[in-house]
Amino acid sequence: MKHGKKYNESAKLVDKSKLYESVEALELACKNAKAKFDETIEVHIRLGVDSRHADQQVRGAVVLPNGTGKNVRVCVFCKPEKEEAAKAAGADYVGAEDLVDKIMKENWMDFDVVIASPDMMGLVGRLGKVLGPRGLMPNPKAGTVAPDVAKAVTEAKAGKIEYRLDKTNIIHCPIGKASFGAAKLEENLNTLLEAVAKAKPAAAKGTYFKSCVVTSTMGVGIPVSTAKYGV
Repeated sequence: MKHGKKYNESAKLVDKSKLYESVEALELACKNAKAKFDETIEVHIRLGVDSRHADQQVRGAVVLPNGTGKNVRVCVFCKPEKEEAAKAAGADYVGAEDLVDKIMKENWMDFDVVIASPDMMGLVGRLGKVLGPRGLMPNPKAGTVAPDVAKAVTEAKAGKIEYRLDKTNIIHCPIGKASFGAAKLEENLNTLLEAVAKAKPAAAKGTYFKSCVVTSTMGVGIPVSTAKYGV
């Protein structure tokens, strides 16, 4: 694969055979973020589990202390008595049947997170084929199916991210913007890695953290040491 001049210049600064301490890796990732926009800093964590087995799934959600730097658009499904609280918490769209119809008939998808109260999941279930493939289906493990929808909205707006394994046993998550600087990004990274460490399935054998790489949107992957997590 052919890369551009900026990528190749950044690649020269990264020693692929070295495991960087997190703050050093993040300083390098920010330095390599040379695009004209504020690049997102992402982390990619390869785990020593087999996602094909139900007892080795790793999934959850965590609120990053410094947020993600992204304006998150939240869509809430709830009963009328909870609508005002959801709106007061910052929900962008609140409703029930009307929102289902809009999504189904107009292919409307102007939101980043979907939250539902448990009593609405029968209704929201009709959107499974639309929301599921996009990773937007509300889920109790992700905290997006919640009796207290206002609290769930507040957390989503504050920078709550969901982590889950893909088919290759890797978790991909944004942890902020290059403009945050290494110190704030490290706080976010540590919060995420601690959550993933605690979510280790009992059935997982051997090394849990196989590898961890941080990168900016257009940048080079930088290997990060996970030794301090001891799993």
